[in-house]
Amino acid sequence: MRPDPLSQKIDWTSALLFGSLVIAGWLNIYAAEYDPEINQSIFDFSTSAGRQFIWILTSIVIAFVIFFFDYKFFDSFAYIIYGIFMALLLFILVGGKEVAGSKSWVGIGAFGLQPSEFAKFATAFALAKFLDQPNRRLTDLNTLLIAFAIIILPMAMTVLQGDTGTAMVFAALVLPMFREGMPPLFIVIGFSILAIFLLTLLVSQTVILAGIAIITLLALGLNARRPKRLLYIVASTIIVTLAVRSVDFILTDVLKPHQQKRVLSLINPNIDPLGIGWNVTQSKIAIGSGGFGGKGFLEGTQTKFDFVPEQTTDFIFCTIGEEHGWIGSIIMLGLFTGLLLRLVYLAERQKSTFSRVFGFSVVGIIFFHFTVNIAMTVGLFPVIGIPLPFFSYGGSSLWAFTILLFSFLKLDAHRMQVLQRW
Repeated sequence: MRPDPLSQKIDWTSALLFGSLVIAGWLNIYAAEYDPEINQSIFDFSTSAGRQFIWILTSIVIAFVIFFFDYKFFDSFAYIIYGIFMALLLFILVGGKEVAGSKSWVGIGAFGLQPSEFAKFATAFALAKFLDQPNRRLTDLNTLLIAFAIIILPMAMTVLQGDTGTAMVFAALVLPMFREGMPPLFIVIGFSILAIFLLTLLVSQTVILAGIAIITLLALGLNARRPKRLLYIVASTIIVTLAVRSVDFILTDVLKPHQQKRVLSLINPNIDPLGIGWNVTQSKIAIGSGGFGGKGFLEGTQTKFDFVPEQTTDFIFCTIGEEHGWIGSIIMLGLFTGLLLRLVYLAERQKSTFSRVFGFSVVGIIFFHFTVNIAMTVGLFPVIGIPLPFFSYGGSSLWAFTILLFSFLKLDAHRMQVLQRW
């Protein structure tokens, strides 16, 4: 019997890392809910671990189905897929199911699906399709504006649903744009705005604006004979100044009260230790109590007494830190790092712009989820409800990441056929 050529081209390293992370996540979900007095089975469908097992099985089915698709499907139907999910996000604004203050769910029997999770790969497909067209250059203003519009549309609708955390993930799609030639100035401005936003919470706006004025005058003086640079300096100054002036508006009129407290608790962890700061405080206690080698599987005391809310979802890393300690945490971080590095390698070897842009979109989305989730649990970032990829409980999240990853692996398996088409 002749071997299937496709099976030889699939990047089994990435598939193996995916499987390892999913199984490790499933075991930690079981550990997070485990009650020694009840001693429930990991396959008990009344528990999160039992339901997650169903999501895992269906994710495997999804992965196999993706490999039965023609690889040209993703390119050909990218805009249609994007349009379908944008329409679904619009529908959610009117008829969505509200969960934990976010109107971003569709109820399907006893289960719920979150379309904004799937909108991530739909947006990645649309961005890849747009940048794959002839003569697209991200140094061209029109191309840049349209690319940003593709990203901002689902982001804006997700914000209107009340899910600011998920909306922020779409910003990760700036990574493939940067790889495809977007001027670094936009990255610098973006990080500067974020830094200034946080600085404005600590220092008076008057002091910051005075500092910006001094820096601008110095920059203008040093570049007096370079008109093009002067234009960039003036534009950057206007953008940064507007960012400073908009902080109060964002805090009071855009963010909800609980979100405002989360941002302020990042600056001052003791602002509400028994309220908004409780999760992060208990999270750090749980992780720290694990020490070097951890307390052992199913032996986490912080877990057993429910000190950390949302421990199977947003704070699943607490279980790893408490029960498996520093060693287990390093192994988990190593698996994620290995997967991300492997995906970067695969993205760089693509023969088409479409596949390369989509590959870096996958890297950006997974990296954003991974870093922000870990940063949340150790108090380095506000709690915004970002799940840990492949680990956190939830069907929407696992299905969306499965589609993201295996769609890219499908494209990678056929990368040489792109050359044959040309």
